Amino acid sequence: MPPCRGEEALAARFANRQARIAVIGLGYVGLPLALTLVAAGFATTGLDSDGTKLARLAAGESTLRQIPNDRVASALREGRLTVTGSWSCLAEADAVLICVPTPLGRYREPDLSAVEAAARRIAAHLRPGQLVVLESTTWPGTTREVVQPVLEATGLVAGRDFYLAYSPEREDPGNTAYRTATIPRVVGAADPESQRLALVLYGAVTERVVPVRSPETAEAVKLTENIFRAVNIALVNELKQVFGAMGIDVWEVIEAARTKPFGYMPFQPGPGLGGHCIPVDPFYLAWKARAHGVPTRFVELAGEINTAMPLLVLEALGRALDTTQGRGFRGSRILVLGVGYKPNLEDVRESPALRLIELIEQRGGVPAYHDPLVPALPATLPDHPSLAGRRSLPLDDAVLRDCHAVLITTDHDGVDYPRIAALAPLVVDTRNICARLGLTGAHIVKA
Repeated sequence: MPPCRGEEALAARFANRQARIAVIGLGYVGLPLALTLVAAGFATTGLDSDGTKLARLAAGESTLRQIPNDRVASALREGRLTVTGSWSCLAEADAVLICVPTPLGRYREPDLSAVEAAARRIAAHLRPGQLVVLESTTWPGTTREVVQPVLEATGLVAGRDFYLAYSPEREDPGNTAYRTATIPRVVGAADPESQRLALVLYGAVTERVVPVRSPETAEAVKLTENIFRAVNIALVNELKQVFGAMGIDVWEVIEAARTKPFGYMPFQPGPGLGGHCIPVDPFYLAWKARAHGVPTRFVELAGEINTAMPLLVLEALGRALDTTQGRGFRGSRILVLGVGYKPNLEDVRESPALRLIELIEQRGGVPAYHDPLVPALPATLPDHPSLAGRRSLPLDDAVLRDCHAVLITTDHDGVDYPRIAALAPLVVDTRNICARLGLTGAHIVKA
């Protein structure tokens, strides 16, 4: 297939940072990517359907805690960043990067509606010579089987009239050790010309690019990375139950095991998985594998173990209430500490804390929460509608003394754990933060 006209010119514009790049989706992936493109010298347009988010960004206010306001404001002030909800600007872009959510549906099936909608919007403005890259996490085959047909319905053909590639996002929100520009980029494309251009673009933005032979391979890379974490977290969650029954502290075991300089990688147990990747990605692979008639028993078992963790934590909380205070859940005031799905992050997607709040209520308890990063839960919580809009309680002395138990579900920095241990009648710790701080007492229970 002959290459698109202007391929050399487009490669030169990418290499010289003279191209305009459009980023669809300005969330935890898209906004850092857009700002990284700006820092590399590209004129960048960020698109999003959330009018409130766009208004905040246009005013120079960051919508993510880990990104300072001045980084957004300076990008706008210098004229390198434009944010908009008008999709017509896609026609002006030399490359369009899709960074939209890929959640699960009601029955744990992949929900690609946002990807499909983005593809349709691109198709409405697609012109010859553009590069389109999907970054959203998804099942192997999505780029060719879902995105490409939508774009080619315009009459333009991938590899002849436009370019198409997949490069999985590798953001780790809250991780200050790595930046978007320093994390290696995996790139797989539908044809050699698309591959070459995608490598030139990402090579102008990130320190290292890693080419793979196809978009399916790149899609599988992302799933493999997150399933690796999900399986190993499931392993330590199961070991926590096994060792606990033997009177052995799993956290002490992990700390000792990590001293081995080879053949071991530490993972930490917890109250369950949260976030937009690890609880979701195994189901994407399992769904696609079923279409090929291949079982994913190991992956699905890990999902079952991790999904069951909130119930196991609830049982531990119930035992601790009975042992220390001779009471059950009914009427017990439980303060859930931390609803972000991981430390120092305000993201509550798939957070096990939300499931625990619901379970406590189902048992007749009276739950409330405190999270210094989440003053109020989102007004829309499709998976937890009864919790939408609830507000964080202040962590004052009266609240701590009045509750029957504090359940630590997320160990944010900056929380006064010694005061909690001193004032709360019962502390049930799912993160081992109390032991790490040297806080002890019969009323502090690990779960």
